[in-house]
Amino acid sequence: MSEMRQAEASRPTRSDWIGLWVLALALAMVVLDGTIVGVALPVIIGDLDLSLTEAQWINSLYSVVFAALLLTFGRLGDRFGRRRLMIGGVAIFMLGSILAAMATSGDLLIASRAVQGVGGALILPSTLSTVNATFRGKDRAAAFGVWGAVMSGAAAIGPLLGGWLTQVADWPWIFWVNIPLGIGVIFAATFYVRETLGTDEGSGWDLVGPVLSALGFGALVFGLIEGSSLGWFSPKAPFAIGSLTWPVDAAISPVPIALALGAILITVFVLREASRTQRHASAMLDTTLFRIPTFAWGNVTAGLVAVGEFSLVFILPLHLVNSLGLDVLGAGFVLAAMAGGAFIAGASARHLSARFGSPNVVVLGLGLELVGIVGTAVVVGMSLSPWLVALVLLPYGVGLGLASAQLTSTVLRDVPVSQSGSGSAVQSTVRQVGSALGSAVGGTALAVALGSSNFRDVDATQFASAAGAAVWAAAVVLALGLGSALLVRRAANR
Repeated sequence: MSEMRQAEASRPTRSDWIGLWVLALALAMVVLDGTIVGVALPVIIGDLDLSLTEAQWINSLYSVVFAALLLTFGRLGDRFGRRRLMIGGVAIFMLGSILAAMATSGDLLIASRAVQGVGGALILPSTLSTVNATFRGKDRAAAFGVWGAVMSGAAAIGPLLGGWLTQVADWPWIFWVNIPLGIGVIFAATFYVRETLGTDEGSGWDLVGPVLSALGFGALVFGLIEGSSLGWFSPKAPFAIGSLTWPVDAAISPVPIALALGAILITVFVLREASRTQRHASAMLDTTLFRIPTFAWGNVTAGLVAVGEFSLVFILPLHLVNSLGLDVLGAGFVLAAMAGGAFIAGASARHLSARFGSPNVVVLGLGLELVGIVGTAVVVGMSLSPWLVALVLLPYGVGLGLASAQLTSTVLRDVPVSQSGSGSAVQSTVRQVGSALGSAVGGTALAVALGSSNFRDVDATQFASAAGAAVWAAAVVLALGLGSALLVRRAANR
């Protein structure tokens, strides 16, 4: 193990740089899956006869499972090898993709997305912590520049690829595309990605932590998604799990109970992890990392950015198809304006960072995002031309590329190499929780504005007005993200 840690501290070799692209391709699979599914969602809803609530679960369950397991798998990667876990994660992700492509009902597709979430939770922290452990100094800045460009590029390709595959073939092909990518990653990782380990000074295993976090986040997202259909306080419809039924004449809906239970479980989880960390026992969440100001406020910013982004990714395809009458390929072209701006900005973000500093680039990016999302809310609410939607999405995409590319390096810049697995997993968990909450918040805001979770009964003008209101809700979240980014900059400049 000592030789391996010495290797981590050495300058990267040519093989390491090739391995960086392999790791980035593994990340691209996870990013691609989110944007591909979003643009194909209107067709999936029609083919499988899904409700708005079920459509939210397709995105959110993937993110909830992803988020619930990231911290655990980050620790496992530190102990048993990050490359080993990444390869296993790619294999599980491919299995989930096959099951999703073959799904014939909403329940099967949602379950398949949970399997993909398990695979993604193995992939993401393993790849990010490997980059963080292998590259240091100027090499690390260059590596994260590549990382940001590939992440943004995958987001740019996703809407077009998803729209094209759905248009010329059928929506299952948005999942089949992961198979050749996965095979290529597994083969190349075997030869070009070095195995890295971290330190785990704690004793024993934290078995209760993963259960508390999974149940807590799951209950929270359940409450947000099901509120419109089951009732935010008084029951609107019966709810059943197996043979157990929550009757419609009950005194209270299960939604507020789920939200309260989620908040309690997450609080207990955090307090328990803090106690275990203080006692030097193995902890799923290393709470000492939050003593680092850039790490703490950077994670708040990352979570809020993800909520805003995935609210848009959920709302806009439905608006473009249901309000403006585009097909999925046309919707993909409109969303590509956002993703294309992110790709261009992500590729150049490291040069701006070298001149102005990463925290300043993050603030600039979030400012552009806020301008873009406010413009989007106005244009969507007035049901204007889809190409005008694309125009106002461009500055949002540029801002997203700038912020995302440099936010990762800003969050992790003061984290010790030995804790890079835990730090990467925490940051990735926050992003995935934000993604799950983003789909839930976007869908919930849309359902509240419509006055129903059944959007098939409203005309195009009503849907556009509701979609505009939902985008305004995402804009409020991004405004909070800009405020936390200013605190990140302040902490970094101390």
